[in-house]
Amino acid sequence: MSGRPIRVGVVGTGALGFHHARLLSRMPGVGFAGIYDKNPTRAAEVAQQLGTVAHPTLAALLDRVDAVTVAVPTPAHAAVGRSVLERDIAVLMEKPLADTLVGAEDLVRGAAEHGVVLQVGHVERFNRAVRAAAQYLEEPRFLQIDRLAPFQPRGTDVAVILDLMIHDLDLVLELVRAPVTDVRATGVAILTPHVDIANARLEFANGAIANVTASRVSRERTRKLRVFQPTGYCSLDLAQGSGDFFRLKPGWQGLGATKLEEIVEHVRLEAPEAEPLQLELESFVRAVRGEEEVVVSGAAGAQALALAFRVAAAVQASPLAPLVPPLVPPVPHAATRP
Repeated sequence: MSGRPIRVGVVGTGALGFHHARLLSRMPGVGFAGIYDKNPTRAAEVAQQLGTVAHPTLAALLDRVDAVTVAVPTPAHAAVGRSVLERDIAVLMEKPLADTLVGAEDLVRGAAEHGVVLQVGHVERFNRAVRAAAQYLEEPRFLQIDRLAPFQPRGTDVAVILDLMIHDLDLVLELVRAPVTDVRATGVAILTPHVDIANARLEFANGAIANVTASRVSRERTRKLRVFQPTGYCSLDLAQGSGDFFRLKPGWQGLGATKLEEIVEHVRLEAPEAEPLQLELESFVRAVRGEEEVVVSGAAGAQALALAFRVAAAVQASPLAPLVPPLVPPVPHAATRP
């Protein structure tokens, strides 16, 4: 990575923040400035493992950086992000951008007022399968996404919609690029006080439809995206980083075919092997340097969050609503993607 070294630190060194620090501490072109975690025992442990500095306070870390990545629990995103932006320091905020729309919009506004980069950690944008499929995706009309995971305590401070489904809501908004006109959803709380499994059906202004399912109480791990469009069918295994595109052969109407296989050609989707989180962090550093645009802007993160809240509200309005607790405070509908 070329250009002047960027001084970067990590705020929050839990399961995900540790990997932020691991990758940044050895990234070319980065002057890694260390970490801050409110748990001093955890901070000392990570600092020793990675051979870096654990700062005693957030302010002490911010005195030594140009940019930080923030991987604290979701309810703290808005407050921590605001503290960083007020120091004119760039932020990569893990998803979701905040736990409320007010908090998310405050961060977007703060980044604009201070003229600094705000990127959101929707890491699936950097998934190998998504990168390989990008050149073939054109006017998606029906999308089916399943994200199923076994139960683990991490992330259960929010509903599965904000924990897992929001990854796919961001992908859908990016692929369809049209306003969401209708949201129908159901969900159930099983192992936590929040919704643990949910399904949403999204309708878009351009006629596209997306069916999105997320669960954190499944026996097996599944992350699959299927896209149907006028030119063919794309099947992506996001967990494996692989995919296939089945496209119609040119002039297929005149082939006189009697079987689907005779009019469709198979394209195996390939992209360079790379750790998605590393690609995300590298893109953030380049954006801080001014070398490229932010891949997932604060505005995009706020749009995904707004859609997640619409899904949550639809769950609450569904016939299963008595089985689930209130998910979010009432919020006005926000525009998704123009």
